[in-house]
Amino acid sequence: MSRIGKKIIEIPQGVTATISDKEIIVKGPKGELKQFIHHEIKVEQKDGKIFVMPKTELSKRGRGLWGLYRALIANMVEGVSTGFAKKLEIEGVGFKANIEGENLVLNLGFTNPIKIAKIPGVDFLVEKNIITVSGPDKERVGHMAALIRIQKKAEPYKGKGIKYQGEKIRRKEGKKVVATTK
Repeated sequence: MSRIGKKIIEIPQGVTATISDKEIIVKGPKGELKQFIHHEIKVEQKDGKIFVMPKTELSKRGRGLWGLYRALIANMVEGVSTGFAKKLEIEGVGFKANIEGENLVLNLGFTNPIKIAKIPGVDFLVEKNIITVSGPDKERVGHMAALIRIQKKAEPYKGKGIKYQGEKIRRKEGKKVVATTK
């Protein structure tokens, strides 16, 4: 039995869920999200709550997907009601970010600036050395934040680069110069 799958999903005020055989559509103040439902999973809505369960308890695949679909639907409900955000920090002399139209432009010490196109449903906000990626879809927000971070990961010697806010970078000791006596 899935511990996560057994949990009931509460639908907050202002959020509506429409369930059909093959997909679930969740609408709220932050937007609308759709999710395909696997044929071995059953989703029901009763009294402002969503219940997720496998169609048959004997199906190993259905039991395996039970917790996954419950988590996906719970993230959809949370995303359309409050949204998700990831914050990235830029460290380094001359490293900066700004927004030009729909694109995020990063100056990270390379010859040319790096332009990152916006994914639909994801927004950027730049304040000094902090980039905030936000939107209703947790997967897209995480993917966009990972695309930005991979442009210049924080290196272990001086910590220069892009990292998630609160991320600890393991620092390494640099090379030591040993004086030899003759």
